[in-house]
Amino acid sequence: MARPDNPNNPDRREPDRSSDGQAAAHEVEAEIEELGDPETGPTLPATTLAARGTIPDHATARPTSRRQPASGLTREIVHLGWPVMLSQGLVSIAGLVDRAMIGRLGGEAGSAVPLAAVGYATQFFFLIQSALFAVGLACVALMARAIGAGEPERSRQALSASMQIALGVTLVFSALMLAAPAQLMGLLGAEPEVVEAGLPYLQLVVGSSVLLAITLTFDSALRADRNTRTPMLIALVITAVKLVGNYLLIFGELGLPRLGLVGAGIATAISHAIGVVIYVVLFARRRGDGATGFRWRSILSRSPLTAQVIRVAAPGILERVILNLSLLSYFWVLSRYYGTLAVAAYTVGVPLLSFSWIPGSGYAQSCATLVGQRLGAGDRAGARATGVRASQLALATAIPLGVLFGLFRFPLARIFTDDAAVIEALGPFMLALAVGQPFLQLHFTLGGAHRGAGDTMTPLIAASVGNWLLRVPLACLFAIVLEADVVWVWYALVIDHASRAALLLWSFHRGRWMSRLD
Repeated sequence: MARPDNPNNPDRREPDRSSDGQAAAHEVEAEIEELGDPETGPTLPATTLAARGTIPDHATARPTSRRQPASGLTREIVHLGWPVMLSQGLVSIAGLVDRAMIGRLGGEAGSAVPLAAVGYATQFFFLIQSALFAVGLACVALMARAIGAGEPERSRQALSASMQIALGVTLVFSALMLAAPAQLMGLLGAEPEVVEAGLPYLQLVVGSSVLLAITLTFDSALRADRNTRTPMLIALVITAVKLVGNYLLIFGELGLPRLGLVGAGIATAISHAIGVVIYVVLFARRRGDGATGFRWRSILSRSPLTAQVIRVAAPGILERVILNLSLLSYFWVLSRYYGTLAVAAYTVGVPLLSFSWIPGSGYAQSCATLVGQRLGAGDRAGARATGVRASQLALATAIPLGVLFGLFRFPLARIFTDDAAVIEALGPFMLALAVGQPFLQLHFTLGGAHRGAGDTMTPLIAASVGNWLLRVPLACLFAIVLEADVVWVWYALVIDHASRAALLLWSFHRGRWMSRLD
């Protein structure tokens, strides 16, 4: 009887490509969930690449023993989570330095106008970023499977198809946004002076997203080939170029013109351009017949994997668009009914408080890995114990961090802007986010437990309920019907995160999440 893996065996079956596509789609769905809430994603376009380094490689994590004392389990969770925390800490620092520079821009209206302008541009950029994340993860999934199967040609086809889709999606989104950017900002409720200040920045950031599409796709190709060090080094170079460019162009240092917010947009475009140059040189030196070989002419011809990349990436794109639309709706309420100061406070407050939820992100991703391993070994009790312990760690860090950020909210705000009005507006918002920290970190961690078991639907349902059934309707109720103070709109955000934590806690207690893949 011929061996089934004999290449000369006439009865050898061709690989089931539809099965591969379905498996790849599930991988992308899980990794899209691991990116977390779009609101807590990278706030600076130049840090998008660096943020991808926080997605863990579940396949390379080592399995652990079934019976493990609590201290050993704690060490394991922290061991797997600290690289994620470090990466996200660096991303958050870069975003905060960017905000601090922009927060020092003066003018008749103070720093509220440029900060608000960045906030509007960021909301639109998040839509493009979400689509590119989904395409990039589809690229990783399909290329990794082809490389593992020893099919370099199929890997190259996946790379070409991913580049086609990434560029196509970005061009479509960018064209729609750049066709009438002032009108789009106006629809969100931006005041005329904010539109005037933010329009060039929005055009530069959205326009340079085409360059980001190229770098993200090449980044994905290297990750698929198990090379994560090179993309991270390139991401650090891009981020450094962005921040140095900010300093030189925003404030007009070294004899350069003082360009203000326009300088920040130019720095973003330059950093992405440098990233493209580095990747083009890097891939030009690779073998054309290798698994990561790439030729630019390939994106002009039809790839046999184009349809599969679309099929794998589409659910992730749709999911992120749905969540981003809820954030846009919430942002619209802030802008339309509370004005530029509220938007400026939101723009600075979210990245400032991002440090306090970094531990929750790390615990969530280590929890996903460990839960998946234990369920794979048939150890349901160990999987539940992992989720419980990770949640305890998340709460143990969230509560003191929330208290710290709540008590020192005004001194922290003064680090990032010298505008007294913005500082005053930041106080209530930061207090609301501090109150919401335990809920936010708890649903991060419990979401990780569900994803580790293959249940990506429950976290999505919780996020949809929190955003669309609570946060946005409550914000509309407080702002439009009751005409309440903006503080109530801030606490609609807290209710959103509390509801997600409650739903995921209820689901975790029921235990059905452990049977998702049975």
